[in-house]
Amino acid sequence: MNRFFQTIKNIWGIQELRDKIILTAGLLLVYRIGANVVLPGIDPTSLAQLQNQSSEGLLGLINAFSGGAFSNASILALGIMPYISASIVIQLAGLAVPSIQKMQKEGESGRRKLNQITRYLTILIVGAQAPGYITNLMYQGVEITIPMGTFWFLAWTVIIAGTVFAMWLGEKITDKGIGNGISLLIMIGIIATLPQAFFQELATQLGVTGGGWIVFLLEMVSLYLVFLFAIALTQAVRQIPLEYAKRVAGGATKSLGRSYLPLKVNASGVMPIIFAQALMFIPMTVVQYTGIEASWMIDIFGNIQGFWYNFVFAIMILIFTYFYTAVQINTDQMADDLKRNGGFIPGLKPGHSTSMFIDDTLAKITLPGAILLAFIAILPGIVMNLGLNMQWAQFYGGTSLLIIVGVVLDTLMQVESYLLNRHYDGLMDGSRLRGRSNMM
Repeated sequence: MNRFFQTIKNIWGIQELRDKIILTAGLLLVYRIGANVVLPGIDPTSLAQLQNQSSEGLLGLINAFSGGAFSNASILALGIMPYISASIVIQLAGLAVPSIQKMQKEGESGRRKLNQITRYLTILIVGAQAPGYITNLMYQGVEITIPMGTFWFLAWTVIIAGTVFAMWLGEKITDKGIGNGISLLIMIGIIATLPQAFFQELATQLGVTGGGWIVFLLEMVSLYLVFLFAIALTQAVRQIPLEYAKRVAGGATKSLGRSYLPLKVNASGVMPIIFAQALMFIPMTVVQYTGIEASWMIDIFGNIQGFWYNFVFAIMILIFTYFYTAVQINTDQMADDLKRNGGFIPGLKPGHSTSMFIDDTLAKITLPGAILLAFIAILPGIVMNLGLNMQWAQFYGGTSLLIIVGVVLDTLMQVESYLLNRHYDGLMDGSRLRGRSNMM
Protein backbone atom coordinates (compact mmCIF):
# COMPACT_ATOMS: atom_id res chain seq x y z
CA MET A 1 0.00 0.00 0.00
CA ASN A 2 2.90 2.35 0.76
CA ARG A 3 4.28 1.69 -2.73
CA PHE A 4 0.89 2.53 -4.24
CA PHE A 5 0.72 5.92 -2.51
CA GLN A 6 4.35 6.61 -3.38
CA THR A 7 3.61 5.88 -7.04
CA ILE A 8 0.63 8.26 -6.98
CA LYS A 9 2.85 10.89 -5.39
CA ASN A 10 5.51 10.39 -8.08
CA ILE A 11 2.93 10.69 -10.84
CA TRP A 12 1.48 13.87 -9.36
CA GLY A 13 4.96 15.28 -8.84
CA ILE A 14 5.72 15.34 -12.57
CA GLN A 15 4.15 18.61 -13.71
CA GLU A 16 3.91 17.69 -17.40
CA LEU A 17 2.22 14.38 -16.60
CA ARG A 18 -0.08 16.05 -14.05
CA ASP A 19 -1.20 18.62 -16.63
CA LYS A 20 -1.84 15.91 -19.21
CA ILE A 21 -3.95 13.89 -16.77
CA ILE A 22 -6.00 16.95 -15.74
CA LEU A 23 -6.57 17.93 -19.39
CA THR A 24 -7.60 14.37 -20.30
CA ALA A 25 -10.02 14.13 -17.38
CA GLY A 26 -11.53 17.52 -18.28
CA LEU A 27 -12.10 16.61 -21.93
CA LEU A 28 -13.61 13.25 -20.97
CA LEU A 29 -15.97 15.09 -18.61
CA VAL A 30 -17.02 17.38 -21.47
CA TYR A 31 -17.74 14.31 -23.61
CA ARG A 32 -19.87 12.72 -20.89
CA ILE A 33 -21.85 15.95 -20.40
CA GLY A 34 -22.48 16.15 -24.15
CA ALA A 35 -23.75 12.55 -24.17
CA ASN A 36 -26.67 13.68 -21.99
CA VAL A 37 -27.66 16.82 -23.96
CA VAL A 38 -30.78 16.00 -26.01
CA LEU A 39 -31.14 17.05 -29.65
CA PRO A 40 -33.04 20.34 -30.13
CA GLY A 41 -36.77 19.90 -30.62
CA ILE A 42 -37.13 16.55 -28.77
CA ASP A 43 -39.22 16.03 -25.66
CA PRO A 44 -36.91 14.07 -23.28
CA THR A 45 -39.91 12.43 -21.56
CA SER A 46 -40.78 10.54 -24.79
CA LEU A 47 -37.51 8.57 -25.05
CA ALA A 48 -38.64 5.47 -23.14
CA GLN A 49 -39.34 3.41 -26.28
CA LEU A 50 -36.03 4.39 -27.84
CA GLN A 51 -34.17 3.38 -24.67
CA ASN A 52 -35.91 -0.01 -24.63
CA GLN A 53 -34.99 -0.59 -28.28
CA SER A 54 -31.34 0.33 -27.62
CA SER A 55 -30.91 -2.19 -24.82
CA GLU A 56 -29.92 -5.13 -27.07
CA GLY A 57 -28.79 -6.11 -30.55
CA LEU A 58 -26.70 -3.94 -32.86
CA LEU A 59 -28.28 -0.78 -31.45
CA GLY A 60 -27.34 -1.97 -27.97
CA LEU A 61 -23.70 -2.30 -29.08
CA ILE A 62 -23.72 1.22 -30.56
CA ASN A 63 -25.42 2.56 -27.44
CA ALA A 64 -22.79 0.92 -25.20
CA PHE A 65 -19.94 2.45 -27.21
CA SER A 66 -21.58 5.89 -27.04
CA GLY A 67 -22.14 5.67 -23.28
CA GLY A 68 -25.91 5.87 -23.59
CA ALA A 69 -25.86 8.87 -25.94
CA PHE A 70 -27.65 6.85 -28.64
CA SER A 71 -30.64 6.02 -26.46
CA ASN A 72 -30.70 9.56 -25.04
CA ALA A 73 -31.15 11.09 -28.53
CA SER A 74 -28.10 13.15 -27.62
CA ILE A 75 -26.15 15.64 -29.72
CA LEU A 76 -23.39 12.97 -29.56
CA ALA A 77 -25.83 10.19 -30.48
CA LEU A 78 -23.52 8.52 -33.03
CA GLY A 79 -20.46 9.42 -31.00
CA ILE A 80 -17.12 8.32 -32.33
CA MET A 81 -18.45 5.25 -34.22
CA PRO A 82 -18.41 6.91 -37.69
CA TYR A 83 -14.73 7.75 -37.14
CA ILE A 84 -14.00 4.13 -36.28
CA SER A 85 -15.88 3.00 -39.39
CA ALA A 86 -13.86 5.44 -41.51
CA SER A 87 -10.59 4.20 -39.98
CA ILE A 88 -11.51 0.59 -40.78
CA VAL A 89 -12.38 1.54 -44.38
CA ILE A 90 -9.00 3.26 -44.79
CA GLN A 91 -7.17 0.23 -43.36
CA LEU A 92 -8.96 -2.14 -45.73
CA ALA A 93 -8.44 0.25 -48.65
CA GLY A 94 -4.71 -0.05 -48.03
CA LEU A 95 -4.92 -3.60 -49.38
CA ALA A 96 -6.28 -2.62 -52.78
CA VAL A 97 -5.68 1.09 -53.42
CA PRO A 98 -2.08 1.87 -54.51
CA SER A 99 -2.27 5.53 -53.47
CA ILE A 100 -3.32 4.55 -49.93
CA GLN A 101 -0.51 1.98 -49.80
CA LYS A 102 1.96 4.66 -50.86
CA MET A 103 0.81 7.04 -48.12
CA GLN A 104 1.08 4.24 -45.53
CA LYS A 105 4.79 3.95 -46.40
CA GLU A 106 5.55 7.69 -46.34
CA GLY A 107 6.01 7.93 -42.59
CA GLU A 108 4.75 10.98 -40.72
CA SER A 109 3.69 12.94 -43.83
CA GLY A 110 1.72 9.96 -45.10
CA ARG A 111 0.09 9.51 -41.70
CA ARG A 112 -1.08 13.15 -41.72
CA LYS A 113 -2.59 12.72 -45.19
CA LEU A 114 -4.40 9.54 -44.14
CA ASN A 115 -5.71 11.25 -41.00
CA GLN A 116 -7.12 14.07 -43.12
CA ILE A 117 -8.78 11.59 -45.50
CA THR A 118 -10.21 9.73 -42.49
CA ARG A 119 -11.71 12.97 -41.15
CA TYR A 120 -13.44 13.76 -44.45
CA LEU A 121 -14.67 10.18 -44.75
CA THR A 122 -16.03 10.39 -41.19
CA ILE A 123 -18.14 13.41 -42.16
CA LEU A 124 -19.51 11.53 -45.20
CA ILE A 125 -20.34 8.46 -43.10
CA VAL A 126 -22.07 10.35 -40.30
CA GLY A 127 -23.90 12.45 -42.89
CA ALA A 128 -25.28 9.22 -44.40
CA GLN A 129 -26.05 7.60 -41.03
CA ALA A 130 -27.76 10.60 -39.42
CA PRO A 131 -30.97 10.40 -41.57
CA GLY A 132 -31.33 6.73 -40.59
CA TYR A 133 -31.02 7.65 -36.91
CA ILE A 134 -33.55 10.48 -37.26
CA THR A 135 -35.96 8.15 -39.08
CA ASN A 136 -35.61 5.64 -36.26
CA LEU A 137 -36.54 8.39 -33.78
CA MET A 138 -39.77 8.92 -35.74
CA TYR A 139 -40.38 5.15 -35.85
CA GLN A 140 -40.03 4.90 -32.05
CA GLY A 141 -42.60 7.63 -31.48
CA VAL A 142 -40.26 10.29 -30.06
CA GLU A 143 -42.23 13.50 -29.59
CA ILE A 144 -41.07 16.48 -31.63
CA THR A 145 -41.89 19.96 -30.31
CA ILE A 146 -40.86 22.02 -33.36
CA PRO A 147 -41.88 21.92 -37.07
CA MET A 148 -40.73 18.68 -38.72
CA GLY A 149 -38.71 20.33 -41.49
CA THR A 150 -36.85 22.48 -38.98
CA PHE A 151 -36.22 19.47 -36.75
CA TRP A 152 -34.79 17.41 -39.61
CA PHE A 153 -32.36 20.16 -40.59
CA LEU A 154 -31.29 20.89 -37.00
CA ALA A 155 -30.95 17.22 -36.00
CA TRP A 156 -28.95 16.29 -39.12
CA THR A 157 -26.62 19.27 -38.67
CA VAL A 158 -26.16 18.80 -34.92
CA ILE A 159 -25.47 15.03 -35.19
CA ILE A 160 -22.74 15.68 -37.77
CA ALA A 161 -21.31 18.48 -35.62
CA GLY A 162 -21.45 16.21 -32.54
CA THR A 163 -19.40 13.48 -34.24
CA VAL A 164 -16.87 16.04 -35.51
CA PHE A 165 -16.65 17.47 -31.98
CA ALA A 166 -16.12 13.98 -30.49
CA MET A 167 -13.43 13.34 -33.10
CA TRP A 168 -11.75 16.64 -32.18
CA LEU A 169 -11.87 15.73 -28.48
CA GLY A 170 -10.23 12.37 -29.18
CA GLU A 171 -7.45 13.90 -31.26
CA LYS A 172 -6.89 16.65 -28.69
CA ILE A 173 -6.52 14.03 -25.93
CA THR A 174 -4.03 12.09 -28.06
CA ASP A 175 -1.97 15.21 -28.83
CA LYS A 176 -2.13 17.08 -25.52
CA GLY A 177 -3.32 14.53 -22.96
CA ILE A 178 -2.42 11.00 -21.92
CA GLY A 179 -3.43 7.85 -23.78
CA ASN A 180 -5.17 7.32 -27.12
CA GLY A 181 -8.06 9.78 -27.23
CA ILE A 182 -10.43 7.83 -29.48
CA SER A 183 -9.97 4.66 -27.44
CA LEU A 184 -10.49 6.56 -24.19
CA LEU A 185 -13.77 8.03 -25.45
CA ILE A 186 -15.04 4.54 -26.27
CA MET A 187 -13.88 3.16 -22.94
CA ILE A 188 -15.42 5.97 -20.90
CA GLY A 189 -18.71 5.32 -22.67
CA ILE A 190 -18.57 1.63 -21.79
CA ILE A 191 -17.67 2.03 -18.13
CA ALA A 192 -20.34 4.74 -17.72
CA THR A 193 -22.84 1.90 -17.34
CA LEU A 194 -20.69 -0.02 -14.84
CA PRO A 195 -21.98 1.60 -11.59
CA GLN A 196 -25.62 1.08 -12.56
CA ALA A 197 -24.98 -2.54 -13.60
CA PHE A 198 -23.04 -3.20 -10.38
CA PHE A 199 -25.77 -1.94 -8.07
CA GLN A 200 -28.50 -3.69 -10.07
CA GLU A 201 -26.67 -7.00 -9.72
CA LEU A 202 -26.04 -6.35 -6.02
CA ALA A 203 -29.72 -5.62 -5.45
CA THR A 204 -30.70 -8.75 -7.39
CA GLN A 205 -28.42 -11.06 -5.41
CA LEU A 206 -29.43 -9.55 -2.06
CA GLY A 207 -33.12 -9.75 -2.98
CA VAL A 208 -35.58 -12.47 -2.09
CA THR A 209 -34.75 -14.61 -5.14
CA GLY A 210 -31.00 -13.87 -5.09
CA GLY A 211 -28.13 -15.95 -3.81
CA GLY A 212 -26.96 -13.49 -1.15
CA TRP A 213 -23.51 -12.18 -0.38
CA ILE A 214 -21.76 -15.49 -1.07
CA VAL A 215 -22.94 -15.65 -4.69
CA PHE A 216 -22.17 -11.96 -5.24
CA LEU A 217 -18.63 -12.36 -3.88
CA LEU A 218 -18.12 -15.38 -6.14
CA GLU A 219 -19.22 -13.24 -9.07
CA MET A 220 -16.67 -10.57 -8.16
CA VAL A 221 -13.87 -13.15 -7.85
CA SER A 222 -14.87 -14.59 -11.23
CA LEU A 223 -14.84 -11.11 -12.78
CA TYR A 224 -11.35 -10.52 -11.36
CA LEU A 225 -10.10 -13.79 -12.88
CA VAL A 226 -11.67 -12.95 -16.24
CA PHE A 227 -9.86 -9.59 -16.25
CA LEU A 228 -6.57 -11.36 -15.50
CA PHE A 229 -7.23 -13.76 -18.37
CA ALA A 230 -7.98 -10.87 -20.76
CA ILE A 231 -4.81 -9.04 -19.69
CA ALA A 232 -2.73 -12.19 -20.28
CA LEU A 233 -4.24 -12.60 -23.76
CA THR A 234 -3.64 -8.94 -24.60
CA GLN A 235 0.01 -9.01 -23.49
CA ALA A 236 0.99 -12.50 -24.69
CA VAL A 237 3.75 -12.48 -27.33
CA ARG A 238 5.96 -14.96 -29.17
CA GLN A 239 9.50 -13.58 -29.27
CA ILE A 240 11.58 -14.50 -32.32
CA PRO A 241 15.34 -14.06 -31.68
CA LEU A 242 17.15 -11.63 -34.00
CA GLU A 243 20.80 -10.94 -34.61
CA TYR A 244 22.39 -8.00 -36.41
CA ALA A 245 25.50 -7.96 -38.55
CA LYS A 246 28.61 -6.41 -37.00
CA ARG A 247 29.39 -2.88 -38.09
CA VAL A 248 32.65 -0.96 -38.24
CA ALA A 249 32.46 2.44 -36.56
CA GLY A 250 35.46 4.62 -35.75
CA GLY A 251 37.90 1.84 -36.61
CA ALA A 252 36.29 -0.55 -34.16
CA THR A 253 33.96 -3.44 -34.90
CA LYS A 254 30.73 -3.21 -32.97
CA SER A 255 28.03 -5.81 -32.57
CA LEU A 256 24.45 -4.69 -32.03
CA GLY A 257 23.83 -7.88 -30.07
CA ARG A 258 20.70 -9.97 -29.97
CA SER A 259 17.18 -8.65 -29.81
CA TYR A 260 13.72 -10.08 -30.34
CA LEU A 261 10.87 -9.63 -32.76
CA PRO A 262 7.62 -9.76 -30.69
CA LEU A 263 4.60 -11.30 -32.42
CA LYS A 264 1.35 -10.87 -30.53
CA VAL A 265 -0.74 -13.95 -29.87
CA ASN A 266 -3.79 -11.73 -30.41
CA ALA A 267 -2.51 -9.40 -33.11
CA SER A 268 -6.00 -8.46 -34.33
CA GLY A 269 -7.17 -7.03 -31.00
CA VAL A 270 -10.91 -6.53 -30.63
CA MET A 271 -11.70 -6.02 -34.33
CA PRO A 272 -12.75 -9.64 -35.10
CA ILE A 273 -15.42 -9.44 -32.38
CA ILE A 274 -16.71 -6.12 -33.75
CA PHE A 275 -16.89 -7.48 -37.31
CA ALA A 276 -18.54 -10.71 -36.20
CA GLN A 277 -21.07 -8.91 -33.99
CA ALA A 278 -22.03 -6.55 -36.81
CA LEU A 279 -22.74 -9.50 -39.13
CA MET A 280 -24.58 -11.47 -36.44
CA PHE A 281 -27.03 -8.59 -35.96
CA ILE A 282 -27.84 -8.22 -39.67
CA PRO A 283 -30.35 -11.14 -39.93
CA MET A 284 -32.41 -9.92 -36.96
CA THR A 285 -32.32 -6.34 -38.26
CA VAL A 286 -33.63 -7.52 -41.63
CA VAL A 287 -36.41 -9.55 -39.96
CA GLN A 288 -37.35 -6.64 -37.69
CA TYR A 289 -37.68 -4.00 -40.40
CA THR A 290 -39.02 -6.15 -43.28
CA GLY A 291 -41.42 -8.44 -41.41
CA ILE A 292 -40.05 -11.59 -43.08
CA GLU A 293 -41.33 -14.83 -41.54
CA ALA A 294 -38.17 -16.74 -40.59
CA SER A 295 -38.56 -18.61 -37.31
CA TRP A 296 -35.29 -20.52 -37.74
CA MET A 297 -33.40 -17.24 -38.15
CA ILE A 298 -35.01 -15.86 -35.00
CA ASP A 299 -34.15 -19.04 -33.08
CA ILE A 300 -30.47 -18.82 -34.07
CA PHE A 301 -29.72 -15.11 -34.21
CA GLY A 302 -32.35 -13.82 -31.79
CA ASN A 303 -31.10 -15.63 -28.69
CA ILE A 304 -27.62 -14.49 -27.63
CA GLN A 305 -27.69 -17.10 -24.85
CA GLY A 306 -28.40 -19.96 -27.26
CA PHE A 307 -25.89 -22.61 -28.35
CA TRP A 308 -26.16 -22.00 -32.10
CA TYR A 309 -25.81 -18.23 -31.79
CA ASN A 310 -22.59 -18.56 -29.81
CA PHE A 311 -21.30 -21.38 -32.02
CA VAL A 312 -21.75 -19.34 -35.21
CA PHE A 313 -20.38 -16.27 -33.41
CA ALA A 314 -17.22 -18.16 -32.36
CA ILE A 315 -16.63 -19.56 -35.87
CA MET A 316 -16.92 -16.08 -37.40
CA ILE A 317 -14.45 -14.71 -34.85
CA LEU A 318 -11.94 -17.42 -35.81
CA ILE A 319 -12.29 -16.47 -39.49
CA PHE A 320 -12.06 -12.72 -38.91
CA THR A 321 -9.05 -13.14 -36.59
CA TYR A 322 -7.03 -14.74 -39.38
CA PHE A 323 -8.30 -12.18 -41.89
CA TYR A 324 -7.55 -9.11 -39.78
CA THR A 325 -4.16 -10.46 -38.70
CA ALA A 326 -3.24 -10.88 -42.38
CA VAL A 327 -4.40 -7.30 -43.02
CA GLN A 328 -2.49 -5.82 -40.08
CA ILE A 329 0.83 -7.66 -40.38
CA ASN A 330 2.82 -7.64 -43.62
CA THR A 331 5.46 -10.33 -43.16
CA ASP A 332 7.21 -9.44 -46.45
CA GLN A 333 7.68 -5.86 -45.31
CA MET A 334 8.94 -7.01 -41.89
CA ALA A 335 11.51 -9.25 -43.60
CA ASP A 336 12.60 -6.43 -45.93
CA ASP A 337 12.98 -4.01 -43.00
CA LEU A 338 15.15 -6.52 -41.15
CA LYS A 339 17.30 -7.05 -44.25
CA ARG A 340 17.83 -3.31 -44.78
CA ASN A 341 18.86 -2.87 -41.14
CA GLY A 342 21.29 -5.79 -41.21
CA GLY A 343 19.10 -8.01 -39.05
CA PHE A 344 18.40 -11.69 -39.53
CA ILE A 345 16.90 -14.69 -37.78
CA PRO A 346 19.65 -17.19 -36.84
CA GLY A 347 19.68 -20.09 -39.26
CA LEU A 348 17.59 -18.36 -41.94
CA LYS A 349 18.51 -16.39 -45.02
CA PRO A 350 17.30 -12.77 -45.10
CA GLY A 351 14.40 -12.05 -47.41
CA HIS A 352 11.91 -14.68 -48.57
CA SER A 353 12.98 -17.39 -46.10
CA THR A 354 12.62 -14.97 -43.19
CA SER A 355 9.21 -13.86 -44.43
CA MET A 356 7.99 -17.47 -44.72
CA PHE A 357 9.24 -18.29 -41.22
CA ILE A 358 7.52 -15.26 -39.68
CA ASP A 359 4.33 -16.07 -41.58
CA ASP A 360 4.40 -19.71 -40.42
CA THR A 361 5.04 -18.70 -36.80
CA LEU A 362 2.27 -16.13 -36.93
CA ALA A 363 -0.18 -18.72 -38.30
CA LYS A 364 0.66 -21.12 -35.46
CA ILE A 365 0.20 -18.61 -32.64
CA THR A 366 -2.91 -17.05 -34.23
CA LEU A 367 -4.95 -20.25 -33.81
CA PRO A 368 -4.76 -20.41 -29.98
CA GLY A 369 -5.15 -16.64 -29.86
CA ALA A 370 -8.30 -16.84 -32.00
CA ILE A 371 -9.75 -19.66 -29.87
CA LEU A 372 -9.14 -17.73 -26.65
CA LEU A 373 -10.58 -14.57 -28.23
CA ALA A 374 -13.71 -16.48 -29.27
CA PHE A 375 -14.05 -17.84 -25.72
CA ILE A 376 -13.91 -14.32 -24.27
CA ALA A 377 -16.49 -13.18 -26.84
CA ILE A 378 -19.07 -15.84 -25.92
CA LEU A 379 -18.41 -15.63 -22.18
CA PRO A 380 -21.20 -13.04 -21.57
CA GLY A 381 -23.73 -15.47 -23.06
CA ILE A 382 -22.44 -18.24 -20.81
CA VAL A 383 -22.69 -16.20 -17.61
CA MET A 384 -26.15 -14.95 -18.61
CA ASN A 385 -27.27 -18.60 -18.65
CA LEU A 386 -25.97 -18.78 -15.07
CA GLY A 387 -28.37 -16.02 -13.99
CA LEU A 388 -26.49 -12.73 -14.48
CA ASN A 389 -28.38 -9.82 -16.03
CA MET A 390 -27.34 -8.64 -19.51
CA GLN A 391 -25.92 -5.27 -18.45
CA TRP A 392 -23.65 -6.82 -15.81
CA ALA A 393 -22.73 -9.82 -18.00
CA GLN A 394 -21.19 -7.63 -20.73
CA PHE A 395 -18.24 -6.88 -18.42
CA TYR A 396 -17.41 -10.60 -18.24
CA GLY A 397 -16.17 -10.69 -21.80
CA GLY A 398 -16.74 -9.56 -25.35
CA THR A 399 -15.91 -6.22 -26.87
CA SER A 400 -16.38 -4.22 -23.68
CA LEU A 401 -13.86 -6.21 -21.64
CA LEU A 402 -11.14 -6.23 -24.31
CA ILE A 403 -11.51 -2.51 -25.00
CA ILE A 404 -11.29 -1.66 -21.30
CA VAL A 405 -8.22 -3.88 -20.79
CA GLY A 406 -6.43 -2.69 -23.93
CA VAL A 407 -7.03 1.03 -23.32
CA VAL A 408 -6.06 0.86 -19.64
CA LEU A 409 -2.82 -0.99 -20.48
CA ASP A 410 -1.92 1.54 -23.19
CA THR A 411 -2.56 4.48 -20.86
CA LEU A 412 -0.64 2.94 -17.97
CA MET A 413 2.27 2.21 -20.31
CA GLN A 414 2.51 5.92 -21.16
CA VAL A 415 2.37 6.84 -17.47
CA GLU A 416 5.13 4.32 -16.72
CA SER A 417 7.30 5.82 -19.48
CA TYR A 418 7.09 9.22 -17.78
CA LEU A 419 8.04 7.68 -14.43
CA LEU A 420 11.03 5.79 -15.83
CA ASN A 421 12.26 8.84 -17.74
CA ARG A 422 12.28 10.77 -14.44
CA HIS A 423 14.24 7.92 -12.76
CA TYR A 424 11.29 6.77 -10.70
CA ASP A 425 10.26 3.16 -10.25
CA GLY A 426 7.73 1.82 -12.74
CA LEU A 427 4.18 0.83 -11.94
CA MET A 428 5.12 -2.82 -11.39
CA ASP A 429 7.97 -4.60 -9.64
CA GLY A 430 10.28 -6.68 -11.80
CA SER A 431 8.47 -6.23 -15.13
CA ARG A 432 7.41 -3.68 -17.72
CA LEU A 433 3.90 -3.07 -18.94
CA ARG A 434 3.23 -3.99 -22.54
CA GLY A 435 0.35 -2.20 -24.25
CA ARG A 436 -0.80 -2.54 -27.82
CA SER A 437 1.29 0.31 -29.18
CA ASN A 438 4.70 -1.22 -28.52
CA MET A 439 3.71 -4.51 -30.10
CA MET A 440 3.20 -3.24 -33.61
